[in-house]
Amino acid sequence: MADRTAGGARALMIQGTGSDVGKSLLVAALARAYTRRGLRVRPFKPQNMSNNAAVTPDGGEIGRAQALQARACGLAPSVDMNPVLLKPQTDVGAQLVLRGRVLGNAEASAYQRRKGELLPAVLESFHRLRGECDLVVVEGAGSPAETNLRAGDIANMGFARAAGVPVVLAGDIDRGGVIASLVGTHRVLDVEDRAQIRGFLINKFRGDVRLFEKGVTEIEARTSWPCFGVMPHQPAAARLPAEDGMDLAHWAKRASGGPLRIAVPMLSRIANFDDLDPLRLEPGVTVAMVPPGRPLPGDAHGVILPGSKATLADLAFFRAQGWDIDLAGHVRRGGWVLGLCGGYQMLGRTVADPDGIEGAPGTAAGLGYLDVETVLAPAKTLRAVTGRDAASGSALTGYEMHLGVTQGPDSARPLLHLDTEGGGMVAEGAVSLDGRVAGTYVHGLFGHDAQRAAWLRRWNVAPGLDSYDGTVEAALDDLAMAAERHLDLDALWAISR
Repeated sequence: MADRTAGGARALMIQGTGSDVGKSLLVAALARAYTRRGLRVRPFKPQNMSNNAAVTPDGGEIGRAQALQARACGLAPSVDMNPVLLKPQTDVGAQLVLRGRVLGNAEASAYQRRKGELLPAVLESFHRLRGECDLVVVEGAGSPAETNLRAGDIANMGFARAAGVPVVLAGDIDRGGVIASLVGTHRVLDVEDRAQIRGFLINKFRGDVRLFEKGVTEIEARTSWPCFGVMPHQPAAARLPAEDGMDLAHWAKRASGGPLRIAVPMLSRIANFDDLDPLRLEPGVTVAMVPPGRPLPGDAHGVILPGSKATLADLAFFRAQGWDIDLAGHVRRGGWVLGLCGGYQMLGRTVADPDGIEGAPGTAAGLGYLDVETVLAPAKTLRAVTGRDAASGSALTGYEMHLGVTQGPDSARPLLHLDTEGGGMVAEGAVSLDGRVAGTYVHGLFGHDAQRAAWLRRWNVAPGLDSYDGTVEAALDDLAMAAERHLDLDALWAISR
């Protein structure tokens, strides 16, 4: 496997028969596996749609999944790893981020008409990555079977053909109908797109794989594509950061047994909810994701209002679910509340959008638990931060990713102190007079072990997770070892170009 093509790195693309078939984790598994074999690997996703984003060292933003895949390669994330990021703000529109910077907002129909214009930028990022490694593992988006979106495509076959990258199609057997999904995809693709696919793999298998041997044979006979392996369902995936709303839907169905009960409302434009992953892995904590239409549980010790891509819309959504009434009862009972980013903005007196960033210009009353006011502004804050918790003095790391400025009397009681470039510290966040309600713009707080431990002790729970980073690294290693056992990595390398 040590041989390398003369024209630069090899590349291989994982596409799927649909969303949530496990493409992101397959790419992470392959990236870690080939890295463990001594190759220099880079992840790449031409176009991602997610409100779960990560800040890159140069102050850009990319999809959280690509940041995890970079980690699988032992690298810091780069904006080139995900040149086009769509962050949904409404049911029909999204913020468009190009190479880590906000380009503007686009309605879905308008984006479909102009997405082909972004292909040169996508290819430039791809070739830049290709020039610094041995292998680029590319992730598709959605499915190439969505032929209504084929014109101007940059996420699947449009990119694969433009870049000359061979494709492996992944099917999810756990959801059922995997034979029809793979054979049906073969059937609806045009001849040129179909020729770009070199084979398939089966993901999320449960049970005795020998029971699916006839299924593999039938798919091969109907498509003429070889099978590169059957990947079993991986429990290790549950120890990795959540990527999108489908992960949250799975969360809402799970129950854990920790004595500290934290309720988290599933906002319609919830963002950066991987903030909660470290708490979810703590044995002493139960994180209850509350879907729309259900009340915030009355027995919760605390409520965390998560980030949002559209604060004003989610503030209205919060009230429409009756969660404002539930929250009032929670506070009356002595429960604590923590707002993260958009959730912090909602907890204040008002949220103003004078420039119409999220829609029509206007101001809305906040939930009123913090004596602060927020004014949304066009300039976006994107930066990694370090500092200390104001109450405990515990060290922290995290990042900011937000529009707007929040100020008011409760800001005089900051939640955090952040380091400045000049060596000093600046106050950040706010705490209510009674100390039971707090808010901050800093994401990633609970991923820092010392900071998470300080919060748990504040909530009278003993920390049980020694190292969140260690847990993630071990999970990536487990995925890589599973890929080595169940996928034909040599054959995948052989078809890469």
